[in-house]
Amino acid sequence: MEKTDGFGEELADFVRRVAELKAARSVSEGDLPTVLDAAIFELDHVADQLWPWYERVSSGTLPRTASGDRQEQHLLRAVFQQFPLPVALVDREAVVRRLNLSATSFTGVRSGHATGRPLTGLLAHADRAAFRSQAAAVARGEGDRSLTVHFQQHPSDPVHATLTAVRPSGEPHTTVLVVMQPGELGALNTATRPAVPATRIPDLAETTRHATLMDLLDEMTTTLLCAPRGDRETVLRQAAQVLHGAFADWVIADTAAGRMSRTAVLAPSPEEATALAAQDPATCPLVTETARTGSPSLQVRPEDPDAFGQDAQGAPVLVQANVTSLLCVPLVLGGPAQGVLTLFRCGPRRAFSMAEAKTLDTMSRHVSLAIAATP
Repeated sequence: MEKTDGFGEELADFVRRVAELKAARSVSEGDLPTVLDAAIFELDHVADQLWPWYERVSSGTLPRTASGDRQEQHLLRAVFQQFPLPVALVDREAVVRRLNLSATSFTGVRSGHATGRPLTGLLAHADRAAFRSQAAAVARGEGDRSLTVHFQQHPSDPVHATLTAVRPSGEPHTTVLVVMQPGELGALNTATRPAVPATRIPDLAETTRHATLMDLLDEMTTTLLCAPRGDRETVLRQAAQVLHGAFADWVIADTAAGRMSRTAVLAPSPEEATALAAQDPATCPLVTETARTGSPSLQVRPEDPDAFGQDAQGAPVLVQANVTSLLCVPLVLGGPAQGVLTLFRCGPRRAFSMAEAKTLDTMSRHVSLAIAATP
């Protein structure tokens, strides 16, 4: 599609993708070829598409856009109704418009939750820039594309994604149909499954998870009652030890008495804990924003890799730790935040739920009471 008012959008898209490629420099050496290919592709796009387009804009010789093809809309509907593989409809920014049933089963994300969110939020950080670049190319009408990606929940399992352009009526821009084929190209696996029955069978696992949260809340209460009153740092360290392990892979405690300082870091390894303990909490946008607003934050597949700052080598902490979900809660008791607790879950581990976030919010108030209590 070529329109005068579309050139600015294409240029803005290009600038955003370049920023993502810059952020992707911190990926592991094995993933760098994918990032490099995406960067070369973007340079080719500037030379072959944007510059000639700019010349046509300058000369005022752009043709008018053709109307949407209704047949493509009917085809898209038929694919969503009958296609057995996971299928997603996204826009040029890779934001989900719709998922079919197989896609919701495969990704573990409900269609209503995924709609309006970037599909790249489900992918490993190393694959996000390349996927956005290819999706944008398809949306520009440069032909079908395919690439292999990895989902954060199953990073060791490759998924072959095929992208093709469709133009439903009523849409202002071309959209992209993404077909996801788990495993090697040309092979189907168990992601292809029949429709889920409308009636939901009771899941005893939910009751078990609820009981686990109650046990965790009881353990935290017992710890706080036995902790020395008014000793801020000791209380925070003991509370972090309760949360570490079974509930979270990482637990970071920061105090906010005057200047923010890091009090405790519990990580999967002592080396990782030591490295993050040296970080200045003031360089973590998530921590400073939580302390400022006094509002908790639950993020599943965090979109901003720099939300928790960078490590000593300049790499985003969330990328290096392979964080797939996080909880950040303030320690507030009728005034400014006394501290902030941040929890990470990494790799294929199940993401934090709303129930878990609510339980941590309750525990954070109890921790605040223990900190404020006088001997």
